[in-house]
Amino acid sequence: MKTRPTIYNSAGFTLIEIMVVVVILAILAATVVPKIMDRPEQARITKAKQDVRAMEAALDLYKLDNFNYPNTDQGLEALASKPSGSPEPKHYRDGGYIKSLQQDPWGNPYQYLSPGEHSEADIFSIGPDQQPSDDDIGNWNLDK
Repeated sequence: MKTRPTIYNSAGFTLIEIMVVVVILAILAATVVPKIMDRPEQARITKAKQDVRAMEAALDLYKLDNFNYPNTDQGLEALASKPSGSPEPKHYRDGGYIKSLQQDPWGNPYQYLSPGEHSEADIFSIGPDQQPSDDDIGNWNLDK
């Protein structure tokens, strides 16, 4: 007696199953990707705040040594190299107070005003919009 060969159901995914998985992945990507893509901007803001804190500490050391902050014209450059003009720093530290000035994470120089609008010496970045506005990152609003 001859037996017929049996046909087994092949194991695999149907087109419907694959489409359901693709739709689920698309929904996940639509909700997760924007959250991940927002992180670089938060990292830049955090970096700018750290830079402002470091320059503020260097300015405080400058003031301790020289009894006043550099004026606006002398600027933050006074932290890296001895400034000329008035007020002349009489006890300027050899090597300066920072190694070099950096630009903010958006490629702009940090801004400095002395006397400042918010404190005796304002240090700030114009922030992500690269225009003076409420989102500026300065030593007066680091806790925001």
